[in-house]
Amino acid sequence: MAGKSGSQTMQVHSRSISLPARLNPNFVHIEAELNKFKTWELSSSSSSSASTVIPSGFKSIQAGLISLVELYNSIEEILIHSPATQQALHKHKHVKLVEAALDRSVGLLDACGNTRELISNMKDQLQELQSALRRRVGLGGDYSSMECKIHAYTSFRKKSKIDIAKCIRELKRMDSNIIESFNSIVDSDHEQMLMVNNVLRESSAITISIFRSILLFLSMPVMKTKPSSSSGWSLIRKLIPSASSDQQIFNEVGSVDIALCNLHRKIQKSDAKIDVQMAFRRLEILDATTKDLETRLDCLFRRLIQNRVTLLNIRTC
Repeated sequence: MAGKSGSQTMQVHSRSISLPARLNPNFVHIEAELNKFKTWELSSSSSSSASTVIPSGFKSIQAGLISLVELYNSIEEILIHSPATQQALHKHKHVKLVEAALDRSVGLLDACGNTRELISNMKDQLQELQSALRRRVGLGGDYSSMECKIHAYTSFRKKSKIDIAKCIRELKRMDSNIIESFNSIVDSDHEQMLMVNNVLRESSAITISIFRSILLFLSMPVMKTKPSSSSGWSLIRKLIPSASSDQQIFNEVGSVDIALCNLHRKIQKSDAKIDVQMAFRRLEILDATTKDLETRLDCLFRRLIQNRVTLLNIRTC
């Protein structure tokens, strides 16, 4: 993450996910899912210091996205197929709860759309770079074309860090407003509405947390070094985070950065065929990772749209 904003971590919520004692089976299931996410959030939001964030691993993010879609499916069940919930929501005094959830849904859809766009752009850059390295392996000879594509990729990475920093600031703003926007909306003595309120509040917080993890995954921390005099290749070095000997913070994105930096060093000294092949393999892995994230975010985006449609239908009935 470029600049100070990239090193800021969002507060990990320690709210008690405790719904009223007399629960129907749907709420019992959702409570269990929410508590699983609480554990996921704590484990995936650790930081090594005030200035370096350790991005969640791809497998953790993948599992989080899968579970999040299932959570929204369960929420859809209680909003549509629970007569008690329907009856309570249609009462005039609970209109504010639905309105707050609708406002939140707009922000979540925007955040999901922005994250999808960042991943799509990275995927395009990766495929361009893969093509350049593939041609270099097959034809041999001049490295200039390949170097040009690598420069384009590193320039993209630098710009994307600025965009990601903006997205994370917006997520932080949304996150800080969750408790304020949902608390005091529902009467504490209305058990059904207290359950719905807790579910909508916690699911929004979890969704924000997962988007944050994806953005941190896409943007490795910047290494604090003096500017290099070797042309645009200083960009690559700046993209590679510093790490202590007992700390492993590189993910698939960082592995590509390292491979490109090593490739440049070898190009300057001798034949770099092996390093080209290594960089190409790491690009393939990252490309597959971005495609998977894109697919899962598409699925989540559809669920978020359906959730908003359901809330709109409840408001208009």
